[in-house]
Amino acid sequence: MDYSIEITPLEKLQSDCVIVGVYEDQQLSPSAIALDASTQGIISNIVSRGDISGKNGETVLINVVPDSAIERILLVGLGKKEPLSGKNYRKALAAAINNLKKPQIKSVACCLAECDVTTGDWQWKTRQIIEVFNDAVYQFTHLKSDKETESKIEKVSICAPQSESALAQAGLEQGRAIAEGVNLTKHLADLPGNICTPTYLAEQAVELGKKFDKLNVNVLEEADMEKLGMGALLAVARGSRQPAKLITLEYQGGDKNGKPIVLIGKGLTFDAGGISLKPGAGMDEMKYDMCGGAAVLGTLQAAAQMELPLNIVGLIPSTENLPDGNADKPGDILTSMSGKTIEVLNTDAEGRLILCDTLTYAERYNPDVVIDLATLTGACLVALGRVPSGLLGNDDRLCNELIAASETATDSLWRLPLWEEYQELLKSNFADMANIGGKDAGTITAACFLSRFAENFRWAHLDIAGTAWRTGPAKGATGRPVPLLCQYLINRTPKA
Repeated sequence: MDYSIEITPLEKLQSDCVIVGVYEDQQLSPSAIALDASTQGIISNIVSRGDISGKNGETVLINVVPDSAIERILLVGLGKKEPLSGKNYRKALAAAINNLKKPQIKSVACCLAECDVTTGDWQWKTRQIIEVFNDAVYQFTHLKSDKETESKIEKVSICAPQSESALAQAGLEQGRAIAEGVNLTKHLADLPGNICTPTYLAEQAVELGKKFDKLNVNVLEEADMEKLGMGALLAVARGSRQPAKLITLEYQGGDKNGKPIVLIGKGLTFDAGGISLKPGAGMDEMKYDMCGGAAVLGTLQAAAQMELPLNIVGLIPSTENLPDGNADKPGDILTSMSGKTIEVLNTDAEGRLILCDTLTYAERYNPDVVIDLATLTGACLVALGRVPSGLLGNDDRLCNELIAASETATDSLWRLPLWEEYQELLKSNFADMANIGGKDAGTITAACFLSRFAENFRWAHLDIAGTAWRTGPAKGATGRPVPLLCQYLINRTPKA
């Protein structure tokens, strides 16, 4: 969709549909009051009849607006007449766009940026409109013979007064970049494993590098990894006919000698579990085991598009995990790039094996911080559900910065402990460590494993197993945690 800032007064506006807010107790938002005055009281008549109570997320579409260049008006409930929380603001936005997807509407003017929100100014509110609207209208039609999408909306104008237009424009530019990064992430994740192979993922990274002058992309092949001693990553790849790739993206937006922020994304383009084969039910969703890698690509694209004055490195270890006569087996002992040895007790705990070598590789960048993101453990879904991503790390300041960014982006995190007592669960009789810690605290012991390869830098781990995709009838990638990571990067941007 095409987004723009609109400063034209409502009475002079021409649009297929205008979105305005209604509070509880029949109180209208400022734009609703103005529109009501120019349409002979059509809104107040609807509200006084009780057709909308103003409850947050409630909607009423007025399909006919006599004697007006505005063809329709969508009333959206905002709740009590007080500043909205960020989540309730986004809830109202989602209700609005979901109501407008099916009608034959091509242009929309949204007046909801005027709402008072507890955590956001006009820049933030404008950005949320774009993020929420873009997320709602996304459909994966790439592999369908009929590529027609449900939504016909082509243009969204965000109404703003002249005094706030500069902030709104800044929000538009951020929102567009983040939304397009989310779209890239969702598209790559929704592709099936027979198309989105490690080679395909690497090719998409190379194409991304061609779009931005400050983004340099390089792909390490298995021979390169062999020379580096990446025995853990290569062991996972042994069961696949698809060659593994270690995709590196270097964005140089800051000082030449500035320490980079390193983002590592797990890129398992399909995970059958290897010899420790997963159950068949729902295994198709294991194409989503590369959502961390896709999110790194989406975040780097957004950062480059926003021209953030930062140095950012993206690392994506990518392979498949399949059963084969040459696949690694339970009981095998691997030597990682760090020299530490690992006893494989379950080949389905493979994500940490490809991440541990990548964490060691990240040391060569002399990073300021390292953040890895991975659909790592089903235990995280059991513990936290599908609302927050799990957060663990070895640095309180970094973890607190990520939590603050998650609250601003409304892309939730919840921190779990990384206590020494849990490290005991990884003991092995035959190697430096085992790759699993038993049935208890699976998300924490997975992070404990990774922490042993992150001792030389500030590090945080995001377990996105419950948040990277939706299941059931609405099955599809979410694009998370791209909004969170983009907000973290924006927060790290030096202030002028």
